[in-house]
Amino acid sequence: QVQLVESGGGLVQAGDSLRVPCAASGRTNSIYTMAWFRQAPGKECEFVAAIIWNGGTTYYADSVRGRFTISRDIAEITQYLQMNSLKPEDTAVYYCAASRFLIRSGIGTPERYHYWGQGTQVTVSS
Repeated sequence: QVQLVESGGGLVQAGDSLRVPCAASGRTNSIYTMAWFRQAPGKECEFVAAIIWNGGTTYYADSVRGRFTISRDIAEITQYLQMNSLKPEDTAVYYCAASRFLIRSGIGTPERYHYWGQGTQVTVSS
């Protein structure tokens, strides 16, 4: 079992920045891919970004590329989502996710991930 805990969300204004960490614990040696998803009320879960744990290769949704950066601290078993130039349409609950797979196809598919955090609310006002 793996536990994931996000923090750092909150209410910000358009153009502001946030850095959200996700700390992993438990059977963390089973993690090969980590990612961020987000979900707004009434909408489906949307892929945001992902990182291959060992190699560090990153992937981004078109809607956030150039504004968001995903990274990880291997020693602390923590991943981060740096969000810059936030827009009102970024408002959502942001979820940390981890997969037992080294994902090469379908990295943005929620069903490929086995562990999920509780989510943290990010609200961007105009």
